[in-house]
Amino acid sequence: MTAVDTTERRDGIDAFAAGAMVVLTLSWGLNQVLVKVANAGYNPVLLTVGRSAIAAVLVFLWCHWRGIRIFERDGTLPAGILVGVLFGIEFVLMFFGLDYTSAARGTLVFNTMPFWVLLGAHFWLGEKITATKFAGLVLAFAGVVLVFSDKGSLGAGGGLKGDLMLLAAGAAWGATIIIIKVSRLNTASAEKTLLYQLVVSSIFSIPLVPLAGPLLREPSILATASLLVQAVYVVSFTYVVWFWLMRRYPASGLSSFTFLSPVFGVVFAVALLGEPFSWRILVAMLLIVAGLIIVNRPARRAAAG
Repeated sequence: MTAVDTTERRDGIDAFAAGAMVVLTLSWGLNQVLVKVANAGYNPVLLTVGRSAIAAVLVFLWCHWRGIRIFERDGTLPAGILVGVLFGIEFVLMFFGLDYTSAARGTLVFNTMPFWVLLGAHFWLGEKITATKFAGLVLAFAGVVLVFSDKGSLGAGGGLKGDLMLLAAGAAWGATIIIIKVSRLNTASAEKTLLYQLVVSSIFSIPLVPLAGPLLREPSILATASLLVQAVYVVSFTYVVWFWLMRRYPASGLSSFTFLSPVFGVVFAVALLGEPFSWRILVAMLLIVAGLIIVNRPARRAAAG
């Protein structure tokens, strides 16, 4: 039986999980560029509301079609509301923050999430920080810092305000992962977990829309298409897969793969937004990949044995 059709808990990251995380992180790296493009046309907080609302409808229709029960009482409501609020905070900060910093710089700061998860997993999930994991994460973080040091990644406003927002968004993402793992959401379907976040975050974000200025900036087909790709693919599909994986694999092992997101984010920013490419980015990519290999080596041995 393969990882794709089993609900058994896995102790390590196998080939299926690794491949899935590469696809997910590539999608999330592209997402930073999509957000920048959509922000040019619409109020950034309005975008978070619209994206979550559209995705919620699609996930609900999927659940109805597949017969997935989402309204039964299973004790997940308190945790569901909490992760929904955190999800709202995460993406309000991301969309708003990317108004003040570049896509490349923003994705680097946002993807400090694995450090928050590593700490949380150590204290609340019993996934102890080993010397190997710590060394691998330090190596990968060195790559992140190297890219971050590139002056060409600075936004028009200097980047600091947006950086702080994206840093807080990454912490909210990490907190969401830990809460899902320690609460009854860990036994809920991936679709129900995602619906909690989409519905609650939409409601939570509506009062914050006026803080981001006019509803419309310079609407365009490209900005609208960017919103739809985020809602239909990034949120409705990749997040369901992400929560499915979290139920079956160690949180720290999965979150370590998110160091690939800034790599993909920088590549897409260079290719699609014209941001500069330098030797620092190339070296950083090598450091990040090496760090991931080190972090996941013990898990692969355990799975093979």
